[in-house]
Amino acid sequence: MESFLFQATIFLAAAVVAVPLAARLGLGSVLGYIAAGILIGPILGFLGGSETVELQHYAEFGVVMMLFLIGLEVEPRALWQMRDKLIGLGGMQIGVTTFAVMMAAIMLGTAWSVALAIGMIFALSSTAIVLQTLSEKGLMQTGGGRSAFSVLLAQDIAVIPMLAFLPLRALPKTPNMILGETLERLSGDEADASHAASGHEAAASFIASLPGWGVTLVTIGSVAAIVFAGIYLTRPAFKFIHSARLPEMSTALALLIVVGIALMMKLVGLSPALGAFMAGVVLASSEFRHQLESDIAPFKGLLLGLFFITVGAAINFTVLFDQFFTVLGLALAIILIKGAILYILGRIFGLRDRNLWLFTLSLAQAGEFGFVLIAFSSQQNVIPPAMTELLLLVVAITMLITPLLFILYDWLSQRMEDHVETHAPDEIDTQGPVIIAGIGRFGQIVNRLVRSSGFETVVLDHDLAAIQRMRRFGIKSFLGDPSRPELLHAAGIKTAKVLVVALDSPEDTTQLVAFARRERPDIHIIARARDRTHVFRLFKAGANDIVRELFDSSIRAGRYVLENLGLSEFEAAELQKTFYQHDRHSVQELAALWDPNVATTENSAYIARAMELEKDLETMLLSQLEVAVAEDMPEEREQA
Repeated sequence: MESFLFQATIFLAAAVVAVPLAARLGLGSVLGYIAAGILIGPILGFLGGSETVELQHYAEFGVVMMLFLIGLEVEPRALWQMRDKLIGLGGMQIGVTTFAVMMAAIMLGTAWSVALAIGMIFALSSTAIVLQTLSEKGLMQTGGGRSAFSVLLAQDIAVIPMLAFLPLRALPKTPNMILGETLERLSGDEADASHAASGHEAAASFIASLPGWGVTLVTIGSVAAIVFAGIYLTRPAFKFIHSARLPEMSTALALLIVVGIALMMKLVGLSPALGAFMAGVVLASSEFRHQLESDIAPFKGLLLGLFFITVGAAINFTVLFDQFFTVLGLALAIILIKGAILYILGRIFGLRDRNLWLFTLSLAQAGEFGFVLIAFSSQQNVIPPAMTELLLLVVAITMLITPLLFILYDWLSQRMEDHVETHAPDEIDTQGPVIIAGIGRFGQIVNRLVRSSGFETVVLDHDLAAIQRMRRFGIKSFLGDPSRPELLHAAGIKTAKVLVVALDSPEDTTQLVAFARRERPDIHIIARARDRTHVFRLFKAGANDIVRELFDSSIRAGRYVLENLGLSEFEAAELQKTFYQHDRHSVQELAALWDPNVATTENSAYIARAMELEKDLETMLLSQLEVAVAEDMPEEREQA
């Protein structure tokens, strides 16, 4: 118990210090955990080699939980839509990378069977590091993030046939190896195992003794059982647990689902992480999905952190320093080979710019399944024992470099312009009293109201998809950049009465308003604003009416709140009207005090006037409410 408490204290203290420090430095939590593992392992010696291996068995369960939670976010329909990338992109990455690394190993003098095993090992990437970092940076839903996830899922599936194939490439055993195995059996380490086989060992032995078709049936049956339980058994199980009104039992059930599925997959020789992902996908449409997420997430975070710590602790610095340039050179070679292959495949599958670099740099490392394949290959005599330690180091170093690759991606992303496919602008052959620049969600509603009222509009937008969507509904619109002077002149800026600027970019909106005001001092300009600061910029640029994106919907929501607090619809509507008029007046006053060269929090005159106006608003609304209540009192007395 003292040993356990000591280790727990060391782990938690190292994580609490290293991870926030790494996050503050912009390095990400993964690098912080790995650094903590290096500190308490090789440097301070609190964690030995055998302890690290033992802890990795527990820590790898964090990867299982992570894939379960990811599965909860992926509905079966979405998974089916990923099939092209899952099979095509993922399959090609695994095959091409395996072949390329195998050829490189053969050129270095490695036997082809060993080189093939090495190619399989380094074809895999780190599911734990990549998905954790993509989630932290909010990149999971980008094109590059979704493509990376597809490849990682394909790699997890590919581990199964790899484990089945590797023993076929085993090297012939030398006399010394045979003698060592004989002495080990005579020592009694394995002799007692047959007499004290545990339940799961007996089950695994039974499955292993089945013929090939029997194992296949058991595997298919296990997958079917997961799907059946997810669809038909989880709902009554959760209802039964909820009836006890014990929150800890809900957590216990969530853990039981994940642990039970992992055990079942392990017994039939499948990846526990893959089984957990499947279960998550099955439960993605369940009403208990959010409950499962909240129950599992804390355990996932802690176990993943422990996993990253064990990666850092597993680095053998004695061997690393003895073969420093060899290890570092091999690690960089693996990253360059995989990166080149990923870059080419990404372009073939349509990734560009930020998405392409995210896909390339995020998957260029080796992964945690590499540790599994190396250990398995060593046990099966596929890889010579002398090479095992070197390969483990190369895998660990590539994983250690991965957070730095994400930092490189951030640096590249900041210097990269968004890729926008350009098309030749349309020839505008129509003019009208109203020009609408931008036909997104905001511009569409304005256009519908004006056209339905019998007035002609000229719609401009640089988004081809938006223009095509409007045309399918019979709405005439023109493709082109609304900020281009020649396009505005062709649309009739010289004769139009009203210009509606509904562009997504605040900068483009401000520039277009300023240009239109210079061209037509008398035109009425209605502009969409992102926030209050943008309102001030548009006032200075010359807009007549400015509509904040969320302002009108927000005060409507506030009116509904007042109605449900006991006010009548009329009273709530009057308070809403007063608030609206006061806010318009306040914005105009504050726009005169706003200085673009001074931070709002440092502008004392602006702050002082804003506070005065807020007090005036509170006084106005309270007095109006008191009058309304007083007017209702005689009616209440008469009813009494």
